[in-house]
Amino acid sequence: MKSKIQNALPAGYKLRQYRIVRTLSGGGFSIVYLADDVEREQRVVIKEYLPSNQARRAKDSSVETLSSETDGPFRQGIKRFFDEAAALAKINHPSVVRVIDFFRENNTVYLVMRHEKGTDLSWYIRRRRGGMSEKFLRTVFPQLLLGLRELHSHNMLHLDIKPPNIFLRPGGKPLLLDFGAAQPAYRDNRALGAHTLTLGYAPIEQHRRGHLGPWTDLYAIGASMLTCMSGKSPPAATERAERDKYRPATRVYAGRYSQELLEIVDWCLQMDQLDRPQTVQQLIDRFERPVGPEPEPELGVLDRLKRLPWLNKKQAG
Repeated sequence: MKSKIQNALPAGYKLRQYRIVRTLSGGGFSIVYLADDVEREQRVVIKEYLPSNQARRAKDSSVETLSSETDGPFRQGIKRFFDEAAALAKINHPSVVRVIDFFRENNTVYLVMRHEKGTDLSWYIRRRRGGMSEKFLRTVFPQLLLGLRELHSHNMLHLDIKPPNIFLRPGGKPLLLDFGAAQPAYRDNRALGAHTLTLGYAPIEQHRRGHLGPWTDLYAIGASMLTCMSGKSPPAATERAERDKYRPATRVYAGRYSQELLEIVDWCLQMDQLDRPQTVQQLIDRFERPVGPEPEPELGVLDRLKRLPWLNKKQAG
């Protein structure tokens, strides 16, 4: 049984034409609900801006700041959330979650997204303990990159790409979710204000408020691909900056995946941002290169014996 998420709106609560069905998740910056659009008669997902370290739910269901000290950051966060919702609403791509509405209410901001059926990538990774096939990786990630390219073309960075934020619909069609950390890409190329990051998926420039760009999201793409192979996230960039224990995928997984695919992963996971792909298109082009023959599966002892020339000759005689 899931524990009740603090500050969540109750089931049945109505926000304009949307009626809350249940709470889906709650994090540091927002609460996510499944809801019904009673006017269009369709299911939607609603994200409510409610940073738990700055605000709480009041008795009248509105959101109030915890103190005078958190009032300023909360107001700035509302403006950013609203501006980013407006930017995301302009993006219409099959690999990016569709924002269909956004509005202010209860002293905060709500973002309404189309509801999709499927399961996030992390579920598949846990089930398989990594070891996702090359065919799977080459089916999912090029499609995901097309959506990310569309996001970048609107001067937006995601900044929190990871398996839980990659949703897979029937047929393996990916959908990029959760834009809670998304920021304008080219405003001095630096992270602004409080932001989320995930260890193992965030490159060093996110930890140190360095220069951000498409290369930042592409590091996370490489980390997500590696997790599909290994079943666990790569070492944190802060640890790698002190002593880099990252073992190149071209060495660890040689023989299990093609050399071309492993080189893509290692390229994305370079510590120096200048050594990574600088644009999504560069990575898409790399995926489109001809692929060599897939590695042959390892043979058992009997199969190897059958390949010995002298044994085959004896059997034939």
